Amino acid sequence: MASGSYRNGGPKPTSKLDRLPPSTAYSTPKPSAKPRPSAAPVPRRGGSVAPAAASAGKAGGDAGVPGRVRVAVRLRPRNAEETIADADFADCVELQPELKRLKLRKNNWESETYEFDEVLTEFASQKRVYEVVAKPVVESVLEGYNGTVMAYGQTGTGKTYTLGRLGEEDTAARGIMVRAMEDILADTSPETDSVSVSYLQLYMESIQDLLVPANDNIAIIEDPKTGDVSLPGATSVDIRDQKSFMELLRLGEVHRFAANTKLNTESSRSHAILIVHVKRSLKGRHDADHGFPSENGTNSTLVKSFRPPIVRKSKLVVVDLAGSERIDKSGSEGHTLEEAKSINLSLSALGKCINALAENSPHVPVRDSKLTRLLRDSFGGSARTSLVVTIGPSPRHRGETASTIMFGQRAMKVENMVKLKEEFDYKSLCRRLDIELDKLMAENERQRKDFEDEIERIRTEADSRVAEVEKGYNNTLENERLKYQQDNMDSIKKVEEKWMANVNRARVEHQSACLEKAPTTSSSADIVEVRQLLENEKILRQSTEEVVMNLKCEISHWKRLEAAGNSEIVKLRKMLDSEANQKHKLEEEIAILRSQLLQLSFQADETSRSLDRGESGKALTGFDSLVPQARHPQLRDSANGPKASIAKLFEQVGLQKILSLLESEDHDVRVHAVKVVANLAAEEANQDKIVEAGGLTSLLMLLRNSEDETIRRVAAGAIANLAMNETNQELIMAQGGIVLLSMTAADAEDPQTLRMVAGAIANLCGNDKLQMKLSVEGGIKALLGMVTCGHPDVLAQVARGIANFAKCESRASTQGNKVGVSLLIEDGALPWIVKNANHDASPIRRHIELALCHLAQHEVNAKDMISEGALWELVRISRDCSREDIRMLAHRTLISSATLRTELRRLHIEF
Repeated sequence: MASGSYRNGGPKPTSKLDRLPPSTAYSTPKPSAKPRPSAAPVPRRGGSVAPAAASAGKAGGDAGVPGRVRVAVRLRPRNAEETIADADFADCVELQPELKRLKLRKNNWESETYEFDEVLTEFASQKRVYEVVAKPVVESVLEGYNGTVMAYGQTGTGKTYTLGRLGEEDTAARGIMVRAMEDILADTSPETDSVSVSYLQLYMESIQDLLVPANDNIAIIEDPKTGDVSLPGATSVDIRDQKSFMELLRLGEVHRFAANTKLNTESSRSHAILIVHVKRSLKGRHDADHGFPSENGTNSTLVKSFRPPIVRKSKLVVVDLAGSERIDKSGSEGHTLEEAKSINLSLSALGKCINALAENSPHVPVRDSKLTRLLRDSFGGSARTSLVVTIGPSPRHRGETASTIMFGQRAMKVENMVKLKEEFDYKSLCRRLDIELDKLMAENERQRKDFEDEIERIRTEADSRVAEVEKGYNNTLENERLKYQQDNMDSIKKVEEKWMANVNRARVEHQSACLEKAPTTSSSADIVEVRQLLENEKILRQSTEEVVMNLKCEISHWKRLEAAGNSEIVKLRKMLDSEANQKHKLEEEIAILRSQLLQLSFQADETSRSLDRGESGKALTGFDSLVPQARHPQLRDSANGPKASIAKLFEQVGLQKILSLLESEDHDVRVHAVKVVANLAAEEANQDKIVEAGGLTSLLMLLRNSEDETIRRVAAGAIANLAMNETNQELIMAQGGIVLLSMTAADAEDPQTLRMVAGAIANLCGNDKLQMKLSVEGGIKALLGMVTCGHPDVLAQVARGIANFAKCESRASTQGNKVGVSLLIEDGALPWIVKNANHDASPIRRHIELALCHLAQHEVNAKDMISEGALWELVRISRDCSREDIRMLAHRTLISSATLRTELRRLHIEF
């Protein structure tokens, strides 16, 4: 074979770009410790201006460093089909990795030579590909620059393998996406840095979210000032570890469109775009870069503590382009043909943009396709871009291989203005200031409280001192007052003694003078005195006579009152005698009733014992029965005696008097009375009369207040009989009956009491209107609590109640009155139902089988039933149930439920 020649028959022309060593063409500008002020965008060759990556609030960074797109070529080894079909032909390409050259054979004697930044043979490992293609870009992203890694090539040449291989079975096969995230997570700190991921696909010119498939047709938003492209509608997920990132990649690959073509069995029909946003906080940067001078020209400590932290925001874009294909080779048709057209149009638009940028055209048609709009920053923008072009060795696809090589050659001529993006983290500063403000406010509040406490202490101390001074002053004043008062009293006493002495002396002198001058004067004075005494006596006598008259009037009034009181006493005595006679009659009547009750109770006990022994011919109806005798024809004849006695007692005594005996202080009377009421309640004709007379309220009061097990058992049985009527069911619920029944079940130990309570709740479960209230007030949980008893009769009533509840729920859901998961499942009844679905007792098993069928009729319950193992029981019921109606119901339920059918197919169960 002749030696290869350069393209077009002449030596390959060299340019300034080609003369640059690879390290120079792709060096990472290190951010300076002291950022320079931002400058205007540097124009590209030809005068066009690259979009700036700066944003408002820029903290600093490089004005822009030119760096061209770095391109590597990777050769895929021959596959099994090519090994057979092209066995007689040589590869269309020859690689010279040590010279970083590739020869494309035109024929056996002529070839074209191309140079790339890296040439990777078919033996190159995934690690080698990552280190030469993507690792420099990832390192730039970690330093604050935007970066892009993209794969381009014909369909089936290994683009998805190179970028998106997960390497779950072989870690050495991990692709660029997985390895890039490993390096990013290893170099970032969860405490100060954040990493978030968006995973998209461009399918038929529509941007769709691979993480949330319902989020389709996402809009592209461009910043009119900076030209930055963003996708605010895309889902962004924070990444903390590699495991969560792998889960996201798996989820995205499941939702990505792929099809089987002649060139590739798993041909990607969309462009996959992985966007990794990295936000890093810078530490150790001093205020010398961005000073905040205080009034005296120095930076105060307070201002330094409030400096906004600097963050670097960058993004890594990994683009797995769909493969270009020729329709005659891929065999696409129908919808696959439309997909191929859309792929080729978008790749053609990308090629036009690359050509325009490589030729420094004044116009770059970036708006011809959504793909070019998304990659606007990657080609001719501010991102560091690395492109890997994948080719195959088959000579049959030489045209596609040549087109791919030329695309890479043109891409190598595109230059980007790589820029560092730093911003002040004002949000972090705001949060820090809020925390500092809260601390200062708390400190101020504490100091204010301490100040108020100190003021209060000083005020209290001052008040105590003032009180002490006032007390001392008052004591001194009181002592002075008492002293002066005592002195005053002594002075007055002395004056009075002197005055008395003077008066006595004057009186003696006056008497002696009178005796000497007028001896006759004393006689006339005595006469006047006697007359005055007589006048006074007369006045006193008249007043005495008036008092006597008043007393006589009062005596006559009191005599009249005494007569009236005596007549009232006579009337009261007559009333007492009448009450005594009435009491005697009532006592006689009560004694008669007690004897009748004792007789009826004895007959009832005999009937119960006869029923327990199975003597159907001699048995009488029992008061403890929940089911009326009308439903047991075999006992009608034997029950005529007690029925006649109770009916006779009902007619003679009256329902009100029987109910009044429920409140008797005598325990035996209450027991017999509640048994009579229970037997009356067993007859449907008496139920309305009992409820109207207040019997239901009295029975509920017995449940609430009585501590006797027999009374509570019989009262619960009576309530169970009354609960067969829908109107009575609503009354029982309105008066708190379900709460009282639940309390009785919790306190009871006798299985017969539990049977009565379970029967009453089971009857209430059959009312469509009471479903929610039964669940809220604990009815279902009360039923489940009684199963610990283990008695077959109790379990049968519990199973009947659950079956009634499930049937009513099924009916309500069918009518549209009930939505959501069954209340039985919410209250935890499903595990017990599944556990006892194959119970040995036929009544229990029949009710539980019905409950399972009704629960499974609604799709919303299917997942819970599958997780609890109810699906296996439904399959068993549909096959082995002894009752044909239940077996057919289970079969129809399994057929009608899409979720259950899917699970059966997954478990490979024939049905």
